[in-house]
Amino acid sequence: MHLKHLSLTNFRSLTRLDADLPRRAVVLAGKNAQGKTSVLEAIFFLAAFTSFQTNMDRQIVNFHEARNPLAVTRLVADYQRGKTKHRLEVRLILEPTGANGQRLRKEILLDGAKRNVNDVIGHFNAVLFVPQMSQIIEGGPDERRRYLNLALAQAVPSYARTLSDYTQALTQRNALLKALNENGGNSNQLEVWDEALVKSGAQIILWRIQAIQEIERLASRVHHELTRGAEILRLAYEPAYDPLPKPAGQLGLKIDTAIDRSSIDIKEIQDGFLAKLKAMRGEEIARGVTTTGPHRDDLRFVINKADLSDYGSRGQIRTTLLALKLAEVEWMKERTGQQPVILLDEVMAELDDSRRADLLRYVTQEAQVLFTATDLNLFVTEFTQDAEIWDVKGGVVTPRIK
Repeated sequence: MHLKHLSLTNFRSLTRLDADLPRRAVVLAGKNAQGKTSVLEAIFFLAAFTSFQTNMDRQIVNFHEARNPLAVTRLVADYQRGKTKHRLEVRLILEPTGANGQRLRKEILLDGAKRNVNDVIGHFNAVLFVPQMSQIIEGGPDERRRYLNLALAQAVPSYARTLSDYTQALTQRNALLKALNENGGNSNQLEVWDEALVKSGAQIILWRIQAIQEIERLASRVHHELTRGAEILRLAYEPAYDPLPKPAGQLGLKIDTAIDRSSIDIKEIQDGFLAKLKAMRGEEIARGVTTTGPHRDDLRFVINKADLSDYGSRGQIRTTLLALKLAEVEWMKERTGQQPVILLDEVMAELDDSRRADLLRYVTQEAQVLFTATDLNLFVTEFTQDAEIWDVKGGVVTPRIK
């Protein structure tokens, strides 16, 4: 994967950017709040079709442009995937609605043809590392589910579509549970939504089992190297519906218990998930909500048998995130056959000297990588001499002439 050209119009503070990108590393240099991170955000948006800064797409439309009755933000990437060249374009259109309102419309074109987001996600791949990603470890389960969903959507072609189907079925099932709770009625009405939930939900569970096992294998090796063999990292998947039977009389498994779910097939997950929904039907009607399924999954990070979110130091959390993201790069390459573009926002400032050296050794071998930095002195001289430096000031990006 090689991003060859990036064109942005009215994306945050970047009113206009047209830039060819080299295969070697690029460092976006400048003071804070000048637009460096926005360049990375735009590239990641083309991979995931969502922002890592906000859940509201209209917030990435340039502020001054958004004040017009009709506002358009445009992102275009020319890239090479394998031996084939492609163009991906995203248009975010704020258009008038009602008396004084606006609505956002998103258009996606791949090689000139309009496409649905669920059919295009993963065609262009990027892995992102920003300091606020510590929330993957320190935040709630929704942060970890979001991480899994974004990674899997890029690497597994049908994941985004299946997740969308699951979400729709979950919404309908919850609405029916609420109606049964408030008005009564025949609970057998739930059967159609149980089947829809199980069909997509079981597939999501299976994909997550496989992905977490694969990423753990890679992350554990990288983490072992980064800690010079002092720590052992394990990823503990905690599915809300666990297809692995628990030992008789045991309520749950300890977080430091290694669990192998790799032998479980899709039919086994479907049958068990459906039986669980039927067994919990009365309780879920009483609560008016679906209480089990992948929408309530969690993922825990365990170092030397201790939960990192409870006992991890800042240094351990940063090292684990670095190992996780480097593993994600390798995992995505294994899954797709393409080296993803790597986006690193102010990462060097978060690491000590040895971790900076480790990072540069990992990411500059064959990957296309973009850094942001307020201080170029954080990079060794040999790196900055070989990299391309782009100065960013007031939303204007200027490649530095060597």
